[in-house]
Amino acid sequence: MSNPVLVEVLRGAVVESAHRGAVAVFDAEGKPLLEIGETARPVFPRSAVKAIQALPLVESGTADAYGFGDRELALACASHTGEAAHVELAQAMLAKAGLDKTALECGAHWPSNHDATIALARAGGVPNALHNNCSGKHAGFLCTCVHAGIAHRGYVKAGHAQQEMVRDAMQSVTGAAHDVDHCGTDGCSIPTYAVPLKSFALGFARMATGRGFAPERARAAKRLLSACMAEPFLVSGSGGADVALMQAAPGRIFVKTGAEGVYCAAVPELGLGIALKCDDGAGRAAEVMIAAVLARLLRGDEGLAAKLMELAHRLVESRIGAKVGTLRPTAALN
Repeated sequence: MSNPVLVEVLRGAVVESAHRGAVAVFDAEGKPLLEIGETARPVFPRSAVKAIQALPLVESGTADAYGFGDRELALACASHTGEAAHVELAQAMLAKAGLDKTALECGAHWPSNHDATIALARAGGVPNALHNNCSGKHAGFLCTCVHAGIAHRGYVKAGHAQQEMVRDAMQSVTGAAHDVDHCGTDGCSIPTYAVPLKSFALGFARMATGRGFAPERARAAKRLLSACMAEPFLVSGSGGADVALMQAAPGRIFVKTGAEGVYCAAVPELGLGIALKCDDGAGRAAEVMIAAVLARLLRGDEGLAAKLMELAHRLVESRIGAKVGTLRPTAALN
């Protein structure tokens, strides 16, 4: 079985490229509302599951001990663009635990935000681990280690107590085994596990509703998703698709992108979780896919559905800014 074409790229009126993919939409009882393509195929979720990975930060009491609110929790779930607000907040989180950037083991890269990169270079600076798009997540990991009395060196490695907490949370929430045979290494050096796409949809339905969770985990899940929806800029950054989607319906839509064309989302008012994967790893296509799926699920709100469908139709522009084409969802997503 091949996954269907879900996004087309037009130049003029001609389809120039096409992206195949799979989509799973489930409720918290494990009932599928929508399945397109091979939803049982294992995929690496990459950064799309950071909200689940942040559960130990809240459940361990670390967030409360260090006075973390929505801003810090949103950054702990973020793939940020390295703008000043992101870097400064990650640094402040580490300081709460008596640490600094040297404790981070995620590696360094230039900010993905163009203006932030120019500003850093103009000032004669070089990127450090705080600019890494995962520095907020790693700051959360380190704070959890310090609060729990766990030696934090090597916290990114499989088998470390921090990563075992994360793995346990992922297994419990998704209902899928995260085993060594399906383990890889993410870009920020932590373990990542390939499990069926539909397991992530189920997991985010549970995160959105708390169903199947003990009260403490239900509260933690709600707190994390609510923080992300309240602070979408900190989850992503200027001009990000996550920001645009969550700002389209404040407090109603949670979304989180992951590398290689993965997206996870939740619609709390409907009790649904969403997971999708673009086969060729294209982020541009995954952004179209998630916007179209959300528009389909929320079509009862005509105004919101229209806004979401606008986000699902992206322009292709020339170097001088002229409209020369469009990315659009296919009929399979409508």
